This record gives sequence, structure tokens and C-alpha cells, in this order.
Amino acid sequence: MAPADRSFARRTLLTTTAALTGASLLGGTAHATETRHAAWPAQFPLPDGFQPEGITIGSEPYAWFGSLANGDIYRASLATGRGGIVAKGTGRPTVGLKIDRHGRRLFLAGGDSAEIRTVDVRSGETEQVYATGGTFVNDVVLTPGAAWFTDSFKPVLYKLAKGAVTTVPLTGDWQQGPDFTANGIERTPDGRALLVVNGFANGGGLMRVDPRTGTARAVDLGTAKLPNGDGLLLLGRTLYAVQQQQNAIDVFRLNDSGTRGTAITRITDPRFRIPTTVAAWGRRLYLPNARFDVEPTPTTDYDAVAVNRIQS
Repeated sequence: MAPADRSFARRTLLTTTAALTGASLLGGTAHATETRHAAWPAQFPLPDGFQPEGITIGSEPYAWFGSLANGDIYRASLATGRGGIVAKGTGRPTVGLKIDRHGRRLFLAGGDSAEIRTVDVRSGETEQVYATGGTFVNDVVLTPGAAWFTDSFKPVLYKLAKGAVTTVPLTGDWQQGPDFTANGIERTPDGRALLVVNGFANGGGLMRVDPRTGTARAVDLGTAKLPNGDGLLLLGRTLYAVQQQQNAIDVFRLNDSGTRGTAITRITDPRFRIPTTVAAWGRRLYLPNARFDVEPTPTTDYDAVAVNRIQS
């Protein structure tokens, strides 16, 4: 294993461990922690007119949401459901976002602005804005030393590392559709490659992408399809794939290399109103309802909901 691969795999282990043991970070016994978390709200409001899309949760029980309307960042306490705007947008959208493992910086996908932005968590100030030359920068995953972004209308990934953006063309099995194609992005369980939703190829599915070459290979999901696949979340070898317009999360068990996946179950909930992305804290999954089925107005109501993880 090359040094970069060892670093990538180590990050996978650290991230997975943090997600699986997040509840213990609050202290107390596991049973006491779970009991306390059960009293936390399973649904809480986001600002009217906010137009949420992305969510990220770090090592503390706070969720961060990005606004498609103007790029604002909203932070909510998972314990109370209360929150507020902590970073003003640039007037351009925030789609996917991730917080680094130190809780210091947010990495933002800028949608049709074709930008990548970073925000200082403590000050709420925009640190850097990077032009990609792309079309629609959609989602992001963090790996050691780099942030990787998808572009929904171009067969490329963007790698942000050491203050510079590199464009990585997608080749191999990648098929670019006439509409939204690439969407959510994650890593494989072994940390050697990336998983990217391709909503077009073979009726919608996953591609395993070699981050060094951009070579994509279709992940064998059996008969399962992801035509409305959006956000991805990997916990151990369990992959959660949000199917936004189906108001569902499809759950897969992956092999270590991420070349095959077995459908385990589908999570649905009457509170889902076209959820887009997903993040975890303790035994819960949190999702913003994007409500893409309604025309957004300044008074349109939005919220986030929590459902239970699949225990494995």
C-alpha cells in the first residue's frame, strides 16, 4: 500500500469510528447516552425560505445546513433543535458541505456558481473561493489532505488540495447523461477509492472511482437502481443512499473494496418531503427536507428529520 493509500485508509477508519461512537463523546455510559439522545427532537424547523440541500455533522452534536437560496450556513443543536445563521452566504448557492475533523473549516460546493468555497467555522467568514471552470459543483467528501467534489453536468471530479483545485476526468465505465448525472460522493470501506452516484448509467447506480486516475467502474448492486440517488453516507461497510424524489433511503452492505453491494433495506418515513442528504450522530440519521416538489418562496417552510440507523 502506497503512503497515500495508507493515509486514505487511516482517515476512513478514524471517520467511521467517530461516526459509530459519536454518542460516547458526550460522556456517561452508552445506555445513559442513548436514553438522553432519545429525548432529543426527531424533527426541527429550518428557517422559512432557506431551501436546504446539504447537511454535515462533525465531532459535536450540531448539524450544519447549506442554503440553495443564497449560500447561508445554518447551525442547529441536535439536543434542542434550535439554531441560527452562522455564516452569511455570498448570494450564490451552497449545495453539499462537509466540516473537517477538527471542526474548524467547512468545505462548500457552490452549485451553478461552479465555485468551491471554504468557511472558517469560528468566525463564519469565507476564507477562500476557488473557480473550477465547471458547471454545477454538487457534493463533497473529505479525505486526508484533499476534498473531492462532483460536477453534475461534466464527467469530472474536482480535487482541492494544498490550496489548489485539480480537475480529474472520469473515464472507464462512466457515462454522462443529458441531465444531472454525478451527485453524492463517498469513500469505499477500505479507503482506497471513491464512490459516486451516477443517476444515468444503467438506470442509475454507483461508480467506484480510482482517485489517482479517474477510472470509474460500475459497482455491482444486483438489481438495485439509484435513479434519484443524492447524498451518500458510509458507516463501516453500510452505505446509506438517499433517493430524494422517492422519499427513501436505500441501505446497502458493501464489500471492503466497494466493488459490490447487497441491498439490505429501504428506510421510508411519512415526514420525508424530498430529503436530499444525510449525516449521522449516535444511532440517528439526520436529513434536510428540500421540498423540490414545491415552488420555493420566502415563506416556504423547511425542516430536518431524524430516523434510526440500521444496526449491524
